[in-house]
Amino acid sequence: MGKTISIIGSGFSALSASCYLAQAGHAVSIYEKNSTVGGRARQLIKDGFTFDMGPSWYWMPDVFEKFFNDFKKTSSDYYQLDKLDPAYKIFFSDDVITIGDHMDKICKEFERIEAGSSVPLRKFIAKAQDHYNIAINEVVLKPGLSPFELVTKETITRVDRFFRTISSDVRKNFKNPKLISTLEFPVLFLGAKPEATPSFYSFMNFADFGLGTWHPKGGMYEIVKALKSLAESLGVSIHTNSNVEKINVKNKTAVSITVNGNIIPSDIVISGADYQHSETLLDTPYRQYNAKYWESRTFAPSSLLFYIGFNKKLQQVEHHNLFFDTDFKAHAEDIYDQPKWPNDPLFYANFPSVTDKSMAPDNCETGFFLIPIAPGLEDTPELRQQYFDIIINRFEKRTQQRVQESILFKESYCIKDFVDDYNSYKGNAYGMANTLMQTAFLRPKLKSKKVNQLYFTGQLTVPGPGVPPALISGKLVADLINKYEV
Repeated sequence: MGKTISIIGSGFSALSASCYLAQAGHAVSIYEKNSTVGGRARQLIKDGFTFDMGPSWYWMPDVFEKFFNDFKKTSSDYYQLDKLDPAYKIFFSDDVITIGDHMDKICKEFERIEAGSSVPLRKFIAKAQDHYNIAINEVVLKPGLSPFELVTKETITRVDRFFRTISSDVRKNFKNPKLISTLEFPVLFLGAKPEATPSFYSFMNFADFGLGTWHPKGGMYEIVKALKSLAESLGVSIHTNSNVEKINVKNKTAVSITVNGNIIPSDIVISGADYQHSETLLDTPYRQYNAKYWESRTFAPSSLLFYIGFNKKLQQVEHHNLFFDTDFKAHAEDIYDQPKWPNDPLFYANFPSVTDKSMAPDNCETGFFLIPIAPGLEDTPELRQQYFDIIINRFEKRTQQRVQESILFKESYCIKDFVDDYNSYKGNAYGMANTLMQTAFLRPKLKSKKVNQLYFTGQLTVPGPGVPPALISGKLVADLINKYEV
């Protein structure tokens, strides 16, 4: 018999969970505090320019296809997907590395930088593919209830790869600092420094070089619209402008939520909102993790973001561009070791209108700039402007063009906005990092240990940060509910 299920938030994990639960016959309702669904993956449309406000990289297309296949659909039923070539550019102080759309092109580029480097590269990516197959087909599909979930024939023979790091593996095989930075870059999606990330997570390198970088026409928000459409077709009721103020508990069981002052009875409650914030919706005795716990965790970075409309087409740039023309290690230390605003920040620039004309007016460019920063820093208009000046001047220098006089408008987004819009702990942008001590069963649990019929999903629980893991997290929590509550 189906249950009445209330889901807090409408990010990827919440939308994913809603689809699986509705498919299983439950009456599912989503309550989203903002005016549109998508959580961090919201969209900004201004003066004919379209911006993805959050996630902008489409990796692991197979995970998206598996999700839609579970409902006898494919991604092509909802949006057009194009593989980018080149996938992205990396700007160093004295060179530019271009990552093509398949291994032969990438190997040729590596050889240009360092003769003979394509040989260890192919071996490294072959091992990364092995990790990917195990991770996506086994490890990330476990609900994180027990350490024994990780003990399989495949993982036990590779256990050492959980105790080595990405950084040590890369540096053992490559000496050129540019190639090292190129291979260490993908794990930044996991929210930790390469020297703190287990080498098993090199599966991100296969996601990068092996599977490639894709773009849904119209932007990443097309995925959100696809999930919303699928959820509603399955009978999910979605309520926006609906702020959940309280999770109400009776006899150690979640029985309802309070939304905009109204009590909504529920057999089961799931929070897809920030985990730490979700627990503040409970009375103190029902919280699993105290303030000291959250303070002790390694959180992924926050971000300073700029959304810019340019009145001309830009030169020397691709869809995705990384500016690693300053010290990678120093910036990482400013995020993780001694949190402060960085002296010389690395940054990312995304121009989706380079490949997708629908995202900007004719002869214009949509620009999205991102600086990773430590969560919890001071956030003021003056600091935002100071760092915009730093990166836009470097951008002009590295791409050899003037762009500042071509800016039609500039919107910014930073720590205060992450807190206000998403109740994000310290304004983090990506959740909790996937370090060794924050992997699998060592992450906050999907199922509350203190309150019956209360569950969590999203980037602070299993499997971790990123859009594909969020889709999987939604499936995992739905599977747990169908196992324990039905």
